Amino acid sequence: MHLLHEDLARAQIHERVNTTKEGRRAAQLVRARRLSRKAQEAAIRARLIRARFN
Repeated sequence: MHLLHEDLARAQIHERVNTTKEGRRAAQLVRARRLSRKAQEAAIRARLIRARFN
């Protein structure tokens, strides 16, 4: 019975670790998409400014 409780505790900890990792990955993906979008917008602004002065 003791081993069963330890196995259950290990499984719960493992699940929490995986959930945390997935959350971090999702947050990192959101940040990467946001930065990519900002970079694209900056590139568009730069092209517009360059076009005005040429």
